[in-house]
Amino acid sequence: MSRRAFGGKTIYGARVGILMLDTAFPRAPGDTGNADTWPFPVLYKVVKGATAREVVHEKGGTLRQAFLDAAADLVREGADGITTTGGFLSVFQKDLADHVGVPVASSSLMQIPLAQSLLPRGKRVGILTVQGERLGPDHLKAIDVDPTTPIVGTEKGTELTRVLIGNEREMDYEAAEQDMLQAGEELMRRHPDTGAIVLECHNMAPFSRILARTFRVPVYDVYTLVTWFHAGLSPRDFGPPGSRPGYGDWRER
Repeated sequence: MSRRAFGGKTIYGARVGILMLDTAFPRAPGDTGNADTWPFPVLYKVVKGATAREVVHEKGGTLRQAFLDAAADLVREGADGITTTGGFLSVFQKDLADHVGVPVASSSLMQIPLAQSLLPRGKRVGILTVQGERLGPDHLKAIDVDPTTPIVGTEKGTELTRVLIGNEREMDYEAAEQDMLQAGEELMRRHPDTGAIVLECHNMAPFSRILARTFRVPVYDVYTLVTWFHAGLSPRDFGPPGSRPGYGDWRER
């Protein structure tokens, strides 16, 4: 039996590479940029000069090539799939995938079609985002999402949007949670047919549980996206039936 190994990468065992914005704001567990969020190893690459403000306000502005180069670096270093730390980066989805030649999951918004398919007729997915007036049809069409999907932002709050867009070094997570709940209430009030919520912002996963409990609908975020993404890159090995000593034929009943 062959016991050879094959190389070609620099780093092994970290299948997902994450393109990081160049930020200084806090990233608590649940945030894409906190390595403790993930139940598997990941690779990070900071895209120098990529601020949240430019990504959100300018649709990535002049950063396209910087993201492409950083993604290629991650693949060379060992990543078998690429994701990001910003849902607004959906505008780079096709360019990134074409450039690096591996699967790319640029935005948590990519879950919208799947979430919609889970719902009964008469229900639809709603989006919570860091800035509702900035998330537009171009971001959704780039990933084949219905551009009429309801959107509500947290910019009317006092903490979350201000800290993230302003790249501030402190965040009151209790106040940020209230911003999330306020935005959720607005979404449900304006769109009472909302049957599931997708969180655009890749910093919002720490608030998914309280949103689901409060509004009693499923909530999908960057954590649900990337754990699903990773599961395809590295499927769990259950072992073929009967392959271990002491095991014969396998059956359920």
